[in-house]
Amino acid sequence: MIVEFEGDVFRWAARADSDWFFTALPAELSAEIREVPRPFRGFGSVRVRARIGGSEWRTSIFPGGDGAYVLPLKRAVREAEGLVDGGPVAVRLDILDG
Repeated sequence: MIVEFEGDVFRWAARADSDWFFTALPAELSAEIREVPRPFRGFGSVRVRARIGGSEWRTSIFPGGDGAYVLPLKRAVREAEGLVDGGPVAVRLDILDG
């Protein structure tokens, strides 16, 4: 399953000094992904291959507090793609689980 979406970059709000940044998948897309049968993984994570601009990497998406999945954005990707807190991001995900 391959999905594409646009979102905003946000800093993990639990700690002001956090260097963890994410983008949230749309609620409808999260619901579709949740419906695909797959083995349970820690924290309800789903393995993905992510692509933003010219950067591609393997990671996992995780259910957020509102039920939508969130994609962690590592520093190397943020720097390579010029992503900033509050800025837009276009994402392509290849869902590997399921």
